[in-house]
Amino acid sequence: MSLRKLTASLLKVSGVQNYALRCFSLHRLSEEQLMLQQMCKDFAETELKPVAAQLDREHRFPAEQIKKMGELGLLSITVSEEYGGAGQNMLALAVAVEELAKACGGTGTIVSVHNCLYVGLLDRCGNPEQKEKFLRPFTSGTLGCFALSEPDAGSDVGNMSCVAVQDGDHWVLNGTKSWVTSGLEGKCAVVFATVDRSLKHKGITGFIIPIPTEGLSLGKKEEKMGIRSSSTCNLILEDVRVPKENILGTVGGGFKMAMAQLDRARVGIAAQALGIAQAALEVAIDYAGQRKAFGKPINQLQAVKMRLADMAIRLESARLLVWRAAACCDEDRRTTKESSMAKLAASEAATFVAHNAIQILGGMGYVTDMPAERHYRDARITEIYAGVTDVQKLLIGDLIIKEYS
Repeated sequence: MSLRKLTASLLKVSGVQNYALRCFSLHRLSEEQLMLQQMCKDFAETELKPVAAQLDREHRFPAEQIKKMGELGLLSITVSEEYGGAGQNMLALAVAVEELAKACGGTGTIVSVHNCLYVGLLDRCGNPEQKEKFLRPFTSGTLGCFALSEPDAGSDVGNMSCVAVQDGDHWVLNGTKSWVTSGLEGKCAVVFATVDRSLKHKGITGFIIPIPTEGLSLGKKEEKMGIRSSSTCNLILEDVRVPKENILGTVGGGFKMAMAQLDRARVGIAAQALGIAQAALEVAIDYAGQRKAFGKPINQLQAVKMRLADMAIRLESARLLVWRAAACCDEDRRTTKESSMAKLAASEAATFVAHNAIQILGGMGYVTDMPAERHYRDARITEIYAGVTDVQKLLIGDLIIKEYS
């Protein structure tokens, strides 16, 4: 059943195992969201989990699985039904990404970035003509990209050096964008460039650029520590001509537009971190129940019990913040504080849980025969992209000071 059909259905759900619902009192999943969660769980178990280790070893993009997810509607979860999406909310997206990332962290990245930073951005900020041309075709399996960062402009976006110069009815772009997820597979990108470097943030503008386009070339595929089924590369722009009708939003309005969308993207990354952490916890629990030491399963050892308790508490606490942030995103307001808190807590929880899973598995946690080391490698990136941990703390601190002043 596709997500669009699922959205239209109000069938009663019984017996759905929902580990996230145990402690959540601020918001409860609707029947549709429970069905979505189960659909993603089933898909992940049958289509992703069996091949996740191979995708990781071979640094291979999950083309077949992405195609199937497009057919199910998982690549346009929050996009309005008018343009071919499922019309669901951010909580539904968080639930879906968590289940997919639990099976394969890299696939979770692909789905999260496409939903949050391409189709979600076009749906929120594009005009009707742009949505018909650059959104509708991307709701069922074709991927799009988001190109904001540069070699010298990551956290410091105002230092952007990719420049756009107006030439009649076109803008001519020159520069390099880095860390572009799905850049090798994407068929269109939202590229941010400055129309005047002296204006800093106020000069940044978003441009919609189809791939391929004359003058646009792709850099090498980055060899990454984790999330290896997700490709990452540079976009190199040399006199790329973009018609003025491909400006997303307004000239000079790109920074605010990107930051507002990154609030949503941080919820997607946080959900990805939850999935990785949940997978690592389950591996540790399963192993601790089978491995024997001193004549009994090691899950009966006090040290192991305490470690598992700490892991579960960090994970459940982070999930509450992620779901809260997702619900806030649907209030159609800036959610920087809530999103940053969720991203910070979930990413640190993922690294913590994955680290402790390896400790519980001992030597077996360090070898590729078991998935624990992959979960650790996949978890680490969630503390880095869409704003490193230190930046999240600065954002949260500034907002709290302002809130309580």
